Amino acid sequence: MKLDEMLDEMRDINLNYLMLAQNMIQHDKATAVFRLGISQDVADLIAALTPAQILKLAGSGMLVSRFRFDDGMVLNLLTNYTKDRALAQSHAAILMAGQQVEAFA
Repeated sequence: MKLDEMLDEMRDINLNYLMLAQNMIQHDKATAVFRLGISQDVADLIAALTPAQILKLAGSGMLVSRFRFDDGMVLNLLTNYTKDRALAQSHAAILMAGQQVEAFA
């Protein structure tokens, strides 16, 4: 994959993520903060972004989202569930809720 293709893919991922995040925040901020793993301050900043700012941020050449599964147990619960998938997902959500939210602002 060429560098230009990778940058285009990153821009598309960023654009989709930012649009989804903004929509989630506008509909249910508390749930969005939890599901996105962001602080209230970052949620406020994302909610206030204009379309031009979203496009500029999306094309920054860096991914604006991050992989949240720093803990192997959480990733394992989400991918290798056994009989009770709902229980495994609930357990993963509880573990993730206990993680400290990083503020990027």
